[in-house]
This record gives sequence, C-alpha cells and structure tokens, in this order.
Amino acid sequence: MKILAINGSPRGMNGTTGRLLEEVMAGAVQAGADIEIVTLAQTPVKPCVACDVCHKVGTCPVKDEFEEIKQKLVAADAFILATPNYLLSITAQLKAFLDRCNGLIHLTALEGKYAALVETSGGGGDEDVLEYMQKIVNAMGAQSVGSIGSPGAGHRVFPDQDALFQKARTLGKELCDSVREKRHFPEQDEWRLGFKARMEQLIGYVGEVWPYEQQIVAKR
Repeated sequence: MKILAINGSPRGMNGTTGRLLEEVMAGAVQAGADIEIVTLAQTPVKPCVACDVCHKVGTCPVKDEFEEIKQKLVAADAFILATPNYLLSITAQLKAFLDRCNGLIHLTALEGKYAALVETSGGGGDEDVLEYMQKIVNAMGAQSVGSIGSPGAGHRVFPDQDALFQKARTLGKELCDSVREKRHFPEQDEWRLGFKARMEQLIGYVGEVWPYEQQIVAKR
C-alpha cells in the first residue's frame, strides 16, 4: 500500500507539524503502509500562472517538480496533507501546490482514493483549516478518513501529548484500513458528488477550449 505524505510546513519535518505527522505515519507504517514524504519546503512548487494548459493537454508547463509530485499522488493508494495554521489557513507552500492541482480537481481525478489531514497551530483555530482541507480532498474526488489538529505547547511538543499521539497513530491505521476495506463515507457524498457534477458541467460548457478534460469526461 502506497501513501504519499505532503508536508506544507516551511520547517519541513523539523517543526510541530512534522512532529504530529510523524505519529500519523507511524500508525500507517505499523498497519503495513509504504510511505513517501514530499516536503514542499525542500521541493518548492511555483504558483499557478493561469495559463490553462493543464486543461488543454493534461500537464502543467511550469518548470519545477510539480508534475513529478502529481504523478506520485495519482499512483498512491492514499495521501496525507499536513500544514501549520498560517493566518487562519494553510501555508503558502501548500496552497501553491494545491492551486497547481486544479486539473486534478476539474476531473475529480483522485476518486477512489483516501486522505488523512494533519494541522497544527500556535493558538487554535484548527477546525477551520481542517474543514478547508477536507473540501480540497473531496474536490479532488477522494474521501477523507479523518483529521487531527492541535495547538502546540513549545517546539515539537503539545498539550496532552500522549493522548494526541495515540489519536494520530490511530488515524494512520484508519487510513490503511479504509484503503483495504474500500470504506465509504456517505456524509461526504453530497458535497463531493455535487462538486463533481459542477465540474463536469463546467467542462461541458467550456467545450473544445479544454480538449483534454473534455475527452476524459466524455469517456465516463
């Protein structure tokens, strides 16, 4: 089972987000997963330039490592998104990556895959960021198996840390179990499937301007 962990923290694995992510990954590894980490601080992805080429041909022309990461994401059985809370949202590094995924989002191309979400903060507001990330996961077509978020209590430490880490390891296991058992999360269907229908309508409306996406949708 292949899981791709995408860490949006500018501190990479050396910060609070990296520490909590380590525990989620530990639970997944114990459950049999093979995990690869992409640290966006070390693998910078440039912002989207709104050229529309991805909608026309299926790949992005911006020269960086995005396409390589995208292929790993498509090939994975599941993925983890991790970020600190920066100004009530995700980091610029993770946002740049997700913006570049707009072709995947138009096609809800990760349907059938599962995700887990990790977030840390300096002083709370965790749920708002996790809710945003779940919408992104669903917009890609995937289902979220759950999330974990917490304020920090110093460098790489947390309040009630033992209980938090146990919850994190359980989340990692749940991610693996969801892949194996092909679990369904019906509470996410209304938003996820509604978004898919909206994207298909958009692609149909735009028509031949986006030939790659039009061809993919026509084959469904």
